[in-house]
Amino acid sequence: MKKQKRNFPVKIVSFLLIIFLAFSFIIGYIWKVLSTADFFAVQQVIVRNSDYQFDYLKGRNIFSLNLSNEAWKAFLRCPDCRKVRFSRVLPNCIVVDFLKRKPVALVRFYKNFAIDEQGVLFLPDLATEESELPVIYGLETKIFAPKPGISYKRSELGLALSIINEFKLNKSFGGFTLKRVDVANPGSAGFFMLLPKQVANYTLASPQAEWSGFEVRIGASSVRQKMMILGGLVIQARKEWSNINYIDLRFKEPLIKLNNKS
Repeated sequence: MKKQKRNFPVKIVSFLLIIFLAFSFIIGYIWKVLSTADFFAVQQVIVRNSDYQFDYLKGRNIFSLNLSNEAWKAFLRCPDCRKVRFSRVLPNCIVVDFLKRKPVALVRFYKNFAIDEQGVLFLPDLATEESELPVIYGLETKIFAPKPGISYKRSELGLALSIINEFKLNKSFGGFTLKRVDVANPGSAGFFMLLPKQVANYTLASPQAEWSGFEVRIGASSVRQKMMILGGLVIQARKEWSNINYIDLRFKEPLIKLNNKS
């Protein structure tokens, strides 16, 4: 049997090619008109949540700008930002949004740095400095010459952030404030939690006490499990809150040490 020859649809392919070329030409022409028209020259740049200025963009065609590149350059200049977003508002306006990092703690070095939940360090503003965020200690010899905008992959830092996150998520600590976290020695890592204000106001703290609260020694392992255990202990020892010296969770059996008791 003779094989039937299949005719190549030359006319159809040619027609489609002509349509494609015509469409490409029209799109290219429209783009050329838009990217060169004075009507679309940038006249206003609105910057939100930052003092940075972008006057150099004025007068340039709004379609000719590479906004992704501009956003990246602005991001590199702003260590306390998690993202910088450029948007076109036709016909002649650019809106720049600086999305700031949300601090979850302060880190004590030669001066305080703020840190977000991704572990990125940045310089805190006055409101952050004066907030009730916990302060992380013990990293002075772990991270040398810290720089804003850098995420340092240190196990001690990860441990501190884990403690802070689990404390925040545990509803048993409602009213308590996480004051400081010490991870200088991960094996004996711990933190200090302030008593709820209504309890602290009626507590006669000893003269040597810096704050009304107690220390918790948690170590470096099983943070989530230990924080759950701590939540249960806090509820059970509600009447003894003001008399707790420290709680030690590093061993098989948790230990509650009370003031003035052996």
